[in-house]
Amino acid sequence: MSFSLDDVKAVDAWINPNQGPPLDLRNNPAYLFPGLMERYERGTTLSQLIDEMDEAGVARGVLCAGYSDYDDLTWIRTAIDRYPERFVGSYVVDPRQGMEAVRLVESLVRDEGFRLIRIIALFTQIPYDDAACYPVYAKCAELGVPVGLNVGIPGPLVPVKHQHPLALDDVCAFFPELTVVMQHGGEPWVDLCVKLMLKWPNLHYMTSAFAPKHIPSAIVDYVNTRGADKVMFASDYPLLTLERCMQEAAELPFRDRDRLEKFVARNAEALFFQ
Repeated sequence: MSFSLDDVKAVDAWINPNQGPPLDLRNNPAYLFPGLMERYERGTTLSQLIDEMDEAGVARGVLCAGYSDYDDLTWIRTAIDRYPERFVGSYVVDPRQGMEAVRLVESLVRDEGFRLIRIIALFTQIPYDDAACYPVYAKCAELGVPVGLNVGIPGPLVPVKHQHPLALDDVCAFFPELTVVMQHGGEPWVDLCVKLMLKWPNLHYMTSAFAPKHIPSAIVDYVNTRGADKVMFASDYPLLTLERCMQEAAELPFRDRDRLEKFVARNAEALFFQ
């Protein structure tokens, strides 16, 4: 069933500043995303991003910094300063930096209003239940800010074992006050992701880097049953274009329009813009 999104103010939970390739091109999953290299080479100015958002019907976005070779944090600060009603910030921290990472989290959240802290195991090569991560989780719980964790086999050619979602079971158990968002799909452990969300009320799921038509069927089924409030849209722009994502989102086989609106807008808005 297809629903119109013309009057829905969508929220994209992961937008990257597109000022050039964020990773070594030899280790980048460009083969997974048609046209990605052209988008990287072109780059995207802030005004161009706003235009693309407007054309696609994306009203707000969570900008992501912290893992690029260029100064994406300055770019994000500029975007939020110019469009405070449209953007909030998120940052990828390295928990191996100990108290330096903890102090960075506190500064970004308390002083600059960042609304999401991310940890990405394909970079750190430590599991999410490693002791090094717990001070970051504790600070996020104290500040009331969600933490986003990439799960599933990543595109870059790095070892995968540390992105297994089972590690989040211990994290959610130890930090019931902490909101945890699984990012990047969780394949091939999607059924486990669903089981964990059924178990833990503080665990959510973000479809970043998955074109809507490729979202695992187990996630669509979960939205159509008990998970309507737990799953949110994210493009990981420029990996995917906003226009494509919105067109495909409208075609998702959700049971009703309310579930679609929660997926493309209300769930992310509740976590990051309130």
